[in-house]
Amino acid sequence: MRMISNLMFAAALCFSVTAVASPAAPANGVEYLTLPQVQNTDAGKAVEVTEFFSYNCPHCNLFDPALAAWVKKQGDNIVFKRVHLALHHTDAAVQRLFYTLEAMGNLEQMHAKVFAAIHDQRVRLSNDEQVFDWAEKAGIDRAKFIATYRSFGMQSKVSRANRLTSDYRINQWPMIAVGGRYMTSPTQASSTMPQLSEAEQHPVGLQVMDFLLAKAKSDKK
Repeated sequence: MRMISNLMFAAALCFSVTAVASPAAPANGVEYLTLPQVQNTDAGKAVEVTEFFSYNCPHCNLFDPALAAWVKKQGDNIVFKRVHLALHHTDAAVQRLFYTLEAMGNLEQMHAKVFAAIHDQRVRLSNDEQVFDWAEKAGIDRAKFIATYRSFGMQSKVSRANRLTSDYRINQWPMIAVGGRYMTSPTQASSTMPQLSEAEQHPVGLQVMDFLLAKAKSDKK
């Protein structure tokens, strides 16, 4: 997993090496992190759950089916959002692809197809023209897609995504924010169990997310 040097979580990560916490009783600074400042959310009585990810990330690709099933199971308990990262220049085109699909109302039907194109079919989507070609082959009107992709509103979406990435202090991905306050991931949730494979980390991550969802609900009372 790609990591970016970031000292802002240093205090949260300073815990005793002798500390032991199971997924059934997740501990702050071990299986999850608490942001020093709660972020504003707009979920009403539900809890906002946000995934920070990139289409280029193989770990995001592998986690996506398990996450999608978890989100479906939650129903009206949560408001689920995705924020596409662009922490490397190679993510810029697919970030705009994500927000263009969202703006055009094509995201749900195309989301898994983008992952499959990059990670299974080895399609290169590292620049604008490659993205335009893929969208056209996927059955999307090329002219409408390009107009949306290059619109002023799209720049606003990208700027907001980049701001949220900074506000939530994202230094690895995929990363899940719960209630604008708690952060975890399959890797974070499994940090005391290094023997687990990546696939085995996924249910552990979801278990910690269940814990944080209950915790965020309690915070709302």
